[in-house]
Amino acid sequence: MGIVDQSRLLQEGLLQRHVMALIVSYLRDNNLNQAATAVANATMIPLNIELPPNKLLELVQKGLAVESSAPARGSASIDAGTSSIGYGPLPVLPSRLTDFNSLQTGKRASKFFPKLVSQQISEHKNAARCARFSPDGRLVATGGADASIKLFEVEKIQQMMLPDVGSIRPAIRTFFDHIHPINDLDFHPQAHILVSGAKDRTIKFFDFAKTSARRAVKAIQDTHNVRSVCFHPCGDFLLAGTDHPIPHLYDSNTLQCYVSASLQEKHVGSAINQVRFSENGGLYVTASKDGGVRFWDGKTARCVRAIQGAHVSAEATSAVFTRDQRYVLSCGKDLAVVLWDVGSGRQVKRYIGSQHSQTRCQAVFTHNEEFVLSSDEPKGEVVVWDALTGDLMSRLNSNHAGALRCIEHSPSEACFVTCGSDRTVRFWQTAR
Repeated sequence: MGIVDQSRLLQEGLLQRHVMALIVSYLRDNNLNQAATAVANATMIPLNIELPPNKLLELVQKGLAVESSAPARGSASIDAGTSSIGYGPLPVLPSRLTDFNSLQTGKRASKFFPKLVSQQISEHKNAARCARFSPDGRLVATGGADASIKLFEVEKIQQMMLPDVGSIRPAIRTFFDHIHPINDLDFHPQAHILVSGAKDRTIKFFDFAKTSARRAVKAIQDTHNVRSVCFHPCGDFLLAGTDHPIPHLYDSNTLQCYVSASLQEKHVGSAINQVRFSENGGLYVTASKDGGVRFWDGKTARCVRAIQGAHVSAEATSAVFTRDQRYVLSCGKDLAVVLWDVGSGRQVKRYIGSQHSQTRCQAVFTHNEEFVLSSDEPKGEVVVWDALTGDLMSRLNSNHAGALRCIEHSPSEACFVTCGSDRTVRFWQTAR
């Protein structure tokens, strides 16, 4: 074997070992300790190897940025009678997401929060109850108590908000196939499918690529009021939170339902207000009317940690993972927004200054996780905190007449939508 071949093999071996080290570090840092140990043992990589947090995620993001000129996902073939609306490349996340581990290193200066403008973009015939952005941030859907679902193009909304622009209709689809109020929505991660959960105990799948479609292409009949829905990142499974105290996991293709076999793992006789998967699907979180927040293994559907009384005796109304999957942000009717450490179940930050004791309000991160947003019911305001310091940064008049029912931020840029009891939907973005 020549010197060149030996050198090439050596370089390939070193590269392979570095990749395995990145995998071990990523699994360990995301609390997937059993998997990290298995890979470390199989590759003889030290389990405690020191690498920058989530270095693997950062490298993958850069790789996706290089491939951003590739054909859009899900848009390879469009049949007659369909539109070209679909997903573009997934948003390239900031190269440095907020490092919540720095919460342990003392006081930090708060970041500047920019001035925002908002505009009403639509109105349901009854309260606007929920909203969700597509994975690429190009689309946003809203659901109402009038049982209708509206789908908007974000680019058209932004054009509508420019000065001296003619009439633009950002709503591109309206779906009618429920008979009771819509509780939650989610987009399939690859296909042109929007899924909804409603009080009529059904989960509906809508193909939004077909311009003439107004009805669902398939449906799941659950046994309970469906309060929350969320696709697994691979799209093959759908998680549902219902009035039943155990989350329902459905196969998206066969529609077969799976639940945890252990009755001890259920919430204490209470409905589940929200379900959300982590970025890689390894975990999911549930927020319940019993005030608890629980973490579940995404593969076995077993509860791996329960935070009883996360919001005392008041309802836990929302819960969402940080992108590094180490922390969960929850909101409750005890007037609190709290950041939890997934590995220990310890409270690491509390965001004070908003009141929400009646509606199922949410707390969400901005796209770069620099800020936390929630609502204040009595004053009808959007409340903004610095995610790391917990400092209250801004109180924005929502311009809704009455309480906010939902706040949802884009995954790809600095914009969000609010839905109100006054039936309206408003779009918010940085002032230009």
